[in-house]
Amino acid sequence: MRATLALAIKDLRVLPRIRMAFFFTVFWPVIVAVMFGLAFGGPGDGGSSAIAVALVDEDGTDASRAFVARLESGGRGQRAAYFVIKPGFGEQTSRLFYGSPREIEVGADPARKAEAGMIEGLLMQAAAEDMQRIMSDPVASAEMANRALAEVGGDPDAPPELTRFLGELKSFVGTPAAQPGRGGRAGAQWQPLKVTSAPVVRERRGPANSFEVTFPQGVLWGLIGCVMSFGLSLVAERTRGTFVRLQMAPLSRAQILGGKALACFVAMIAVQTMLYAIGFTFFGVRPGSWPLLVLASLSATIAFCGLMMLVATLGQTEQAASGTAWAILMPMSMVGGGMIPQFIMPAWMNTLGNASPIKWAIRAIEGALWRNFTLAEMLLPCGILIVVGIVSFALGTRRLA
Repeated sequence: MRATLALAIKDLRVLPRIRMAFFFTVFWPVIVAVMFGLAFGGPGDGGSSAIAVALVDEDGTDASRAFVARLESGGRGQRAAYFVIKPGFGEQTSRLFYGSPREIEVGADPARKAEAGMIEGLLMQAAAEDMQRIMSDPVASAEMANRALAEVGGDPDAPPELTRFLGELKSFVGTPAAQPGRGGRAGAQWQPLKVTSAPVVRERRGPANSFEVTFPQGVLWGLIGCVMSFGLSLVAERTRGTFVRLQMAPLSRAQILGGKALACFVAMIAVQTMLYAIGFTFFGVRPGSWPLLVLASLSATIAFCGLMMLVATLGQTEQAASGTAWAILMPMSMVGGGMIPQFIMPAWMNTLGNASPIKWAIRAIEGALWRNFTLAEMLLPCGILIVVGIVSFALGTRRLA
C-alpha cells in the first residue's frame, strides 16, 4: 500500500509541471462552467433588469385597468412576485383623501427582500402618478371634490381640516397636501395606496439559474482532462521505458497501475470539489441533496478512472493514443450533454446519448443538484457509471499486460 501511495503522490506532483495537461484539467473546466453560464443567462449578463410580476385585477374597473397599464409600462423579465388588485380599487380612486385606501396584495419570496422592496416602491410611484393625474385634471378633481363633500358632509367624525380642504380643492387643483385625519373613518391615517404582503414559497422545478446547468458540464470536462492527462502519462511511461523499469523494481504490476488509478481518482475528486466550491460560493449553485451529490461524484469518478486506464491502451505513442481518445470522447461529449444541455437536445440525440457515460454522469450530478432525484432514481445513472468504470478498468489493465 505504501508503494502504491508513493507512486500516486509522484504522479500528482508531476501533473502541475505539464502545463497543457494542468490547464485542461484545472482551468478549462472553470472557463466552461462560468463562460457558458454567463452566455446562457447568468447574473451580470447585461440583460434587462426589469422586475416582472404576475398580476391579477380583481376589481376590473377603468381605474384599476389604468393602474395596471402604468405598471406594465416598466417592462418585464423573469417573474419575481405577483400583484392582486383588490375589489373596490376603482371606487376608492375617487376617495383618495378619506375612507379606506386602495389595496393591492403583493406576493413575493421572503428570501428576495430587496426585490420586494423595489416592487413596493414601484407601486407607490404608480399610485403617486395616479394621484397627480387626478389632481392635474380640473374636471376629475371637481367631480371628486363634489362627491367627497357630499359624503363627508354627513359624517360627524369628519375633521374640519378635511372639509375645508375639499371645499377649496376646486379652486386649488394643484394643491398636493391634505391634513391627516384625527380618528374615525374619514381621513384616518390617509395614504394613497395600501400594500399588503403575502409570503410566497417557490416550488423548485428545474435549475435555479444557468450555472446549475453549466457547472455539471464543467465537472465533466474536468474529469475528461484527468482521463487524458493520466492516461497519456501512462502511455508516455510505456514508450520511454519507465513502465518497464518500474516493473523490474520490487513493485508488482497491481501496485504500479493502482498508483496511477489512485492519483487519477484523487485528482478527479479535487477538481470536482474545486468546481462545486466555486459554484456554491459565487454562482448560486445549490444541491438539492448533499449525500446524492457525493454519490454522483464518486460514481462519475469511478467511471472515468476506468476510462483513463482504457485510454492508455489506445495507441503505442502519445500522439496515437491522444488522437484516438479524442475521436471517441468528443462525440460522446456532444451527444452526452457535455456541449449542449440534455434538456434542449432533440429526442434522437438524447436516445443516442444513452451509449455515452458522459450523459449518465451529467444526469447523476443534475439529479443531485436540481432534478430532485430520489435515491431510487439515482441508482440507474450511478449504477451505469460504476459498471462502466469496472469494465473499462478491467479491459485496460488486461490490455496493458
